[in-house]
Amino acid sequence: MVNEWIYAGAFYGLAALTLLSAAGVVFLKDIVHSALLLAASFIGVAGIYVLLNADFLAAVQVLIYGGAVAILIAFGVMLTRRPHMKETNANNRWVVWGAFTAAFTFAICGWAIAFTQFKPIDATPAQVTAIDGIATQLLGDFVVPFEAAALLLTVALIGAIILAKGAKEA
Repeated sequence: MVNEWIYAGAFYGLAALTLLSAAGVVFLKDIVHSALLLAASFIGVAGIYVLLNADFLAAVQVLIYGGAVAILIAFGVMLTRRPHMKETNANNRWVVWGAFTAAFTFAICGWAIAFTQFKPIDATPAQVTAIDGIATQLLGDFVVPFEAAALLLTVALIGAIILAKGAKEA
């Protein structure tokens, strides 16, 4: 009984950390503070993975996304050298369209989940418990999607840099 209370308290604490940090990322205007809150949000997700006994996923979450946030901070500082950073985007003119797009996307996802008839499967799923099994599947059976995702993320990063710097500067 006490163990369940501890797990529930840890879950709610980590969920609050994750959600409040994510809200801070969206609403703060300082890019460095937003990036640090993003790291806190990722740490909260990693804590939830630990509660689910997915220790490998928790370690990957901290290592991979921690490095990504460090790079994000570096790019944020390098690409936004403005003396009055907080005042440069006080009222974004696209906030209404962004809110509409987010609400529309949320509604579509909710509709898809609500009206999908999930059928239970009879077969037991393949259990991959060792890191060797994950590596074998990721670099064996799923090597093409893995490389395609890596290429897509690289292209997205280059596109973000070009958009942030402006077409004339690049």
